[in-house]
Amino acid sequence: RAGRSVLVLERRHVLGGAAVTEEIYPGFKYTVCSYVVSLLRPHIIRDLKLAEFGLEIAPLEASFTPYPDGRSLCRWPDPAMTREEIGRFSKRDADLYPQFGLAMGKLARFAKAFIDEPAPDPASLRPSDLIQLLGLGKSLQGLGDDLAALQFKLSTMSAVDFLSEWFESDELMSPMSVSGIIGTFLGVKSPGTAYVLLHHYMGEIDGASRAWGFPRGGTGAVSEAIATAARHFGADIRVSAPVDHITVSGGKATGVVLESGEEIKARTVVSGCEPRLTFLKLLGPNYRDHLPDEFVTQISRYKARGSSGKVNLALDHFPEFTARPGDGPHMRGDIAICPSTDYLERAYNDAKYGTFSARPFMNVVFPSLLDRSMAPPGKHVASIFVQYAPYDIEGGASRWPEEREAFGDAVIDTLAEYCPTLKDGILHRQVLTPWDLEQEFGLTEGNIFHGELGLEQLLFQRPVAGWARYATPIRGLWLCGSGAHPGGGIMGAPGHLAAMEMLKRRAV
Repeated sequence: RAGRSVLVLERRHVLGGAAVTEEIYPGFKYTVCSYVVSLLRPHIIRDLKLAEFGLEIAPLEASFTPYPDGRSLCRWPDPAMTREEIGRFSKRDADLYPQFGLAMGKLARFAKAFIDEPAPDPASLRPSDLIQLLGLGKSLQGLGDDLAALQFKLSTMSAVDFLSEWFESDELMSPMSVSGIIGTFLGVKSPGTAYVLLHHYMGEIDGASRAWGFPRGGTGAVSEAIATAARHFGADIRVSAPVDHITVSGGKATGVVLESGEEIKARTVVSGCEPRLTFLKLLGPNYRDHLPDEFVTQISRYKARGSSGKVNLALDHFPEFTARPGDGPHMRGDIAICPSTDYLERAYNDAKYGTFSARPFMNVVFPSLLDRSMAPPGKHVASIFVQYAPYDIEGGASRWPEEREAFGDAVIDTLAEYCPTLKDGILHRQVLTPWDLEQEFGLTEGNIFHGELGLEQLLFQRPVAGWARYATPIRGLWLCGSGAHPGGGIMGAPGHLAAMEMLKRRAV
């Protein structure tokens, strides 16, 4: 739209990276990797007219947690219904839950200023950085002492410790705490996980805050809508076009060479890949010739420890949960298998010592209840996010292919404890380990966020200090993926901010 000539090169046969929908089993469409949407920035949806190009997101109606003893908790969009549900476990928690949501909502609005703008560099003396830091300081001051103290606690405490300051019921804290560990190699009792809770409160669907949604057609529909918009505005897109390496001459990126041997010249190269993949592999074996030693050291230390896997199921019939039989509205949301905080911590302990969790945390969605086009009539698909599955499994990551089916069995066996009819209805299963996510989708170590979301790898330190504004030490080479500020998730923010920064500097 700014008059530049744009070519997009996609490694796989289907566009979208880890946001893809594929018919792996005849008649059944899997949201293969990512499976829900919340953080996709509203201004990007409006600016690219994504609704006109086919994007339709259905809000998830509930967050359901079944327990082994037959009890369950469901949190609804309706505050009164949620209050009644929580009140069965703790009247005190039911009273405090709205206050907690209000406080977190205010902090989320403050945090949105960080994800919709380039990260300010506190070490910079540039007027633009100083003005931005001053504005953020005023915003923090405007929170008031209580909320500012709460923000500090979020930045330092574990998810469980933070929630324990509000609530007494472990049945409530357990499903709330998992928002702090998704995609991290940390446990719910690990310091620093409280901050990631904020991501749950920054979600927005059609103006409704704290909302998560399912795109009609799966997450691949998000990628296809963006691609349709890009083509409409003049971009060229090629699939099955894996890049072998980026060409560099005189300290400047000059284009790419595909694995086919085809060379493409370009004034600017923009990488949506994870930073270590970009700098340590796509620049070729002589990458040190093009990068400062200190930069190489910092990138080599960048943490991208994969901790999760994915299981997709084609089902002959809908598997009812013992706690609440039927496919009622409680099934048209996400289902968290996390009966206690101790259960979650034990799952993490398995991973710490090099094995997948024997009884893992799972976040389950049945896309076919939300979009009937995802499966044949009367059939269903299940999308199961699983944690923990460490990339560095005992004996090395290359052992994952021989452990893949055992990992899938652990997931199915655990889920079947809550819905006994599950196994009888499985027609097909797809099991993705962190090794598979790396080999097939280019996610280094299987990390779904292109690098952990620890505080030491956020804001002006993403991916490394001094290089958080999308430019790199190589002129003409830019980062635009989740390894750049503000981080991972289907949000579009890194790409949008990178494009704005390139145009601002007239770098394209």
